[in-house]
Formats: sequence, C-alpha cells, structure tokens
Amino acid sequence: MKRTALFVLLLLATFSWAAPNPDTYSINIHVSSSHWVMAPSLTGPQAVQELNVIIDGKKYELAAPAIITANLQAGVTLLAPGDYKAKLVQDQHKTTYESSQAYEFLFPDKKTRKFIVVGQSE
Repeated sequence: MKRTALFVLLLLATFSWAAPNPDTYSINIHVSSSHWVMAPSLTGPQAVQELNVIIDGKKYELAAPAIITANLQAGVTLLAPGDYKAKLVQDQHKTTYESSQAYEFLFPDKKTRKFIVVGQSE
C-alpha cells in the first residue's frame, strides 16, 4: 500500500513539473511595444516591464515586475514585438465597470510569464 501511494505521489509530482500544455494557450496577443519603468515598492524602486498589446482588437497595457535575481546594471532584456500565445489566468469583475485581469504568455522555449492588465484604451 505504501509503495502504491509513493508511486502516485511521484507520478503527480512529475506531471506538476511537466511543460505547459500549448493547447491551453489559445489567446493571440500582439505585442506592439516593450519598455522598462521603475515603480515604487515597499522595498524601494522596482523595475517593471510594460507592454502595449492588442487582444481581440482592443488595446491594453500589461506589466510584470522584474525577476528578483535580474541584474539590471548588466542590461535588461526587452520582449520582442510580435505575436504570442497566452491564456487568461485571472478575470475578476467585482462590479460591471471594474475588472482585474492577468494573462500568462507561453514563449517558444516553453517558458511562461504572467503579465497583469494595468491599462486599456479604445
């Protein structure tokens, strides 16, 4: 019985570390620009990557904080303009006029990154 339970746990752990399923990233996002800004935080200024994107014909601004281990003095990397696959990972509507959304991008090397919607325009 213990061996069966151990096998099931190992099997589940294997699947949780598996590469993301590309079929779940069905949203097409066109990145038209990418830039970095310094934003205030509780621990001091933090680098944030901001993107101007088009999703289903609508214009949005997305943002993601820099990875803590990033060496900003050695230079930052920009996301190349172009088309990316993504999925909606957060979609909250507390009222009819407010929303909170986030998208997870899937890159060609199977890495992912979460971007929060911080702006929208017509």
